[in-house]
Amino acid sequence: MPRTLLILAIVMSPTAIVAQPTTLSSEVRRYVAVDAPVIVLQHARIIDGTGAPERANQTLVITDGRITQVGDAATVTAPAGAKILDMTDETVMPGLVMVHEHMFYPTGGGVAIYNEHGYSFPRLYLAGGATTIRTAGSMEPYTDLNIKRMIDSGAVPGPAIDVTGPYLEGPGLPLYQVHPLTSADDATEMVRFWADRGATSFKMYMNITRAEMAAVLAEAHKRGLLATGHLCSVTFREAATLGIDDLEHGLVVSTDFVPDKKPDVCPKPQAVQASIAALDVAGDSATSLIRFLVSRHVALTSTLAIFETFVRHRAPIWPRVLDAMTPEARSSYLQGRLRVAEDTGSPWPVLFSKEMQFERAFAAAGGLLLAGSDPTGYGGVVPGYSNQREIELLVESGFTPVEAIRIATLNGAQYLKQADRVGSIAKGKRADLLVVRGDPGAHIADIENAHLVFKDGVAYDAQRLFDSARGTVGLH
Repeated sequence: MPRTLLILAIVMSPTAIVAQPTTLSSEVRRYVAVDAPVIVLQHARIIDGTGAPERANQTLVITDGRITQVGDAATVTAPAGAKILDMTDETVMPGLVMVHEHMFYPTGGGVAIYNEHGYSFPRLYLAGGATTIRTAGSMEPYTDLNIKRMIDSGAVPGPAIDVTGPYLEGPGLPLYQVHPLTSADDATEMVRFWADRGATSFKMYMNITRAEMAAVLAEAHKRGLLATGHLCSVTFREAATLGIDDLEHGLVVSTDFVPDKKPDVCPKPQAVQASIAALDVAGDSATSLIRFLVSRHVALTSTLAIFETFVRHRAPIWPRVLDAMTPEARSSYLQGRLRVAEDTGSPWPVLFSKEMQFERAFAAAGGLLLAGSDPTGYGGVVPGYSNQREIELLVESGFTPVEAIRIATLNGAQYLKQADRVGSIAKGKRADLLVVRGDPGAHIADIENAHLVFKDGVAYDAQRLFDSARGTVGLH
């Protein structure tokens, strides 16, 4: 990191709210394709993020970073002096709002260590079209908070970030970077400490107790903050009863169906997987849980992109993703793929299919389904690329392309309480937009053809951002 940026990160007040900059650093300017007071996107195909059908031959006007007009090209006139971009054969959609993201990557060399990727990940998220993300768990929360502030100040490129505090986890997890909670009071103190320093979300993890969870939720909700969980020791139904806001990953981590589940104890992974494999997702037990979650207004985050990597011969091998990795990270990932491919008795093909079915049923019942990529596992999930892949997998699950795009845009904004500003294309909203070549409404794979990413009305060249991170994933 350049010395001036390091100083900026250290001296900024930890609770300061940084206004959107009027100027961007030279480092950020390298990736800017278009920046003008008034920008007009003419003859665009628009998918507005609400789930409505796409609209052809539209014109969108951006003024000082906000959408000021949108409508049929025949009826919207470009203001005098505007920068006009011809969007023929291109699709404009909202910037992605993805809520299970991280700034770390598995590079521990056989030990439980996750390395922070403060250089590559912010630019990869932005390149893939994610203009707002939630870091669903931090290994280095001070680093995440400083990355957010540097992005907000215009010093480095990246999305707007809702920073989640450090993992709220009980004893038993072999991760060196996670503090094991000792009591409900300890949980309360952790929420207070990190909320005071700028964390706006919290994540409870696999070995938390119900008492600790209740303490987390009480303190977070008192401050108007949100709390989610990747759970095991606490069931989904128990968490919903306590008032959790969101559940990460969906069915495949639920312990609600494990026979003789002991309170506050995380069952063995084999028992959890066996219970899900035996579950009829359309049966009374699963539908009852879905109805209960919906009645308690608990959101569910889909992370199909990470689970796909556990299914043999399933995840695509994209050369562009491999090129983003260091040689060592690439080798480690490919070795992991080989181990998965050799595991002919793996339960993951069945679990993956049931997860897709569960997410469809949850959304059909009125549940708020969210989306994220979760760049963990054994290294195959790389930000930006995997955000796009998550949307493709939602379509494979049975959602239409415009439904999948809504899950990855407006639904996330609604959960984060930002739907009045981002998540859909509407007059008055921030001009956070993804422009892709092609028609993802008809061919969802076209979402991979990211061309421009607008953030606060400034258009970034997606390919330039992707290229700047080539060979860095696994390093920094």
